Amino acid sequence: MKITAFEVRPDEKPYFEEFRRKGIDIRECPGRLTMEAIPELEPGSAVSILGQSICDENLFKALAEQKIFFLSTRTIGFNHLDLNAARKYGIHTANASYAPDGVADYTIMMILLCLRGYKQALWRMQVNDFSLDGLMGRELRDLTVGVIGTGRIGSQVIRDLSGFGSHILAYDPHPRPDAIAAEYVSLDRLYAESDIITLHTALTEENYHMINSDTISRMKDGVVLINCARGGLMDMKALIEGIESCRIGALGLDTVEDEEGIVHQDRKTDIFSDRDLAYLKQFKNVVYTQHMAFYTEQAVRSMVSCGIMSLLNMEAHRKDPHQLS
Repeated sequence: MKITAFEVRPDEKPYFEEFRRKGIDIRECPGRLTMEAIPELEPGSAVSILGQSICDENLFKALAEQKIFFLSTRTIGFNHLDLNAARKYGIHTANASYAPDGVADYTIMMILLCLRGYKQALWRMQVNDFSLDGLMGRELRDLTVGVIGTGRIGSQVIRDLSGFGSHILAYDPHPRPDAIAAEYVSLDRLYAESDIITLHTALTEENYHMINSDTISRMKDGVVLINCARGGLMDMKALIEGIESCRIGALGLDTVEDEEGIVHQDRKTDIFSDRDLAYLKQFKNVVYTQHMAFYTEQAVRSMVSCGIMSLLNMEAHRKDPHQLS
């Protein structure tokens, strides 16, 4: 089977080469999978993508017409795939998996950066300002942390946090009380009692903008919000209002909504037109990074491996544990 991998980054290339040395026919493309690219694909081949390729009904229909029925995304998240359309046109899809440690580590780092005023301290050091005014932090052991989503990453965050002595609350529609050292509570109670709230859930129609003006109003004054999951979980305008009103004490964001076309690209010489993001990230208590919580050597290797192996498993009609449709 011929495989075309789209959105291939330079750091992925060595791992694709490992598969080529094993005889797997893989073609690499740096660009996204688009309607224009589909006619050039060999009928009966397979494709692998990353998160910037938006696969809607029209794209899945075009793939089916080109006799391409296997697609993998080298990401854990799959909100860029219209799975109903994939099923409609008989296209099998699969997502990736990697160890939760990298994102969990990054989440803890984000929490600590927010609690210790990292951004202000860094700015001051650039101009030789060694003062302490306004930099007093808080200690995790005295705080209550709310974890929304207790899948593999959320559970690892809870295990990591347990070493700090924090009181940990958790919410998940499918709780696993015997598996983690946290107190499962309702979402309303988590909002009301948490000093820090961190999100670790997939983006769905049901939880889109779950962090909004209403839910922020139910949180503690000065709450710290962390998002290393999916940008669409948080309403950008509500975040701005929360920071301006001081309802939100700090934000640690590795992802924001509508980040397509921005993240993982060099835009420093462009006219940056996302006014909300430009405004939000300039606040002294907002730490924003370029959707890189996942980005470790181990995770990238695993993402490429899952992306290729799931396609090979599909072709061999073997059941793949990460198959979505």
